[in-house]
Amino acid sequence: MKSGVNVDQLCPCGLGKPYRSCCGRWHEGPARLQAPDAPALMRSRYSAYVLGLHDYVLATWHPSTRPAALDPDPPGLKWLGLEVRRSGLIDAGHSSVEFVARSKLAGRAHRLHEISRFVLEDGRWYYLDGTFPGQSG
Repeated sequence: MKSGVNVDQLCPCGLGKPYRSCCGRWHEGPARLQAPDAPALMRSRYSAYVLGLHDYVLATWHPSTRPAALDPDPPGLKWLGLEVRRSGLIDAGHSSVEFVARSKLAGRAHRLHEISRFVLEDGRWYYLDGTFPGQSG
């Protein structure tokens, strides 16, 4: 576990459970990388961003769309919360999760609103890609 992570603290994903029995079990230990569904994987990825576990974020990103590396978080970035708006299966091997993640940087509030797509391969869920509602391009 990353230095400084208190496994008994409340999980950053917002479910109100201790980190150890929530997203922490997907980050490390026998169940690592085994989130049972797309919403659990999405929450565990958010928690990994909050905790700086970039290796987990990359390991749960589908190889076809995964970047070679993640940019480091800007100094002073503070994650404020996650709201999962909806999720659903598209078919047996594909799912989507709509969420809003709030953060603050240099005194300014930011919102990341995304509809993420996930794919199930060899019994594991992976983040595939996402779209940003209300933005064109």
